[in-house]
Amino acid sequence: MTGNELEIELKEPLLPVEEYLAAGVHIGTQQKSKDMMKFIYRVRGDGLYILDIQATDERIKTAAKFLSQYEPSKILVVTSRQYGQYPAKKFADAIGGMAVIGRFIPGMLTNQRLNKYIEPDVVVVTDPIGDAQAINEAVQAGIPIVALCDTNNMTKYVDVVIPTNNKGRKALSVIYYLLTKEMLRLRGVATSLTPEDFETEL
Repeated sequence: MTGNELEIELKEPLLPVEEYLAAGVHIGTQQKSKDMMKFIYRVRGDGLYILDIQATDERIKTAAKFLSQYEPSKILVVTSRQYGQYPAKKFADAIGGMAVIGRFIPGMLTNQRLNKYIEPDVVVVTDPIGDAQAINEAVQAGIPIVALCDTNNMTKYVDVVIPTNNKGRKALSVIYYLLTKEMLRLRGVATSLTPEDFETEL
């Protein structure tokens, strides 16, 4: 076995590259932030920045390991994005976590008098721009953050970045599916879930 073959063996992707590409996981925006430069593979002729699929794949594994250190019931997933709501909720249900879908009520993580106040140990956000309120409160409360970040996101307060198209319906369902599957695998739980199970109806 040559060294090169060994590398391919060690880096077995969670999904075949074609499936990542078919879901548009790699398609970023026409803006890039300094923070996301290292995850950008190239810029397309039409000005869209393209993310490095291999980095996405590795970061999903990293995020799953990171999240697996926490009690599932103390993992909170947040999404205000329409296409993120169904897969994020599915992820929370499958791993036994909590989900805040749609509008994030200010004070949920910081105001103990609020009747919707919750105390997660870790927060997963679908888009640092749309979920900025949740990020600000997590930072104030000292709660670590895992975020799905597109080419235009700032990652200053994010502990684990998953570089991905965080706007597309198929891309979000694939990312949340893989995160679920990898977390369950780390717990030794077999699952019959498929990416389609995470796809919202149009």
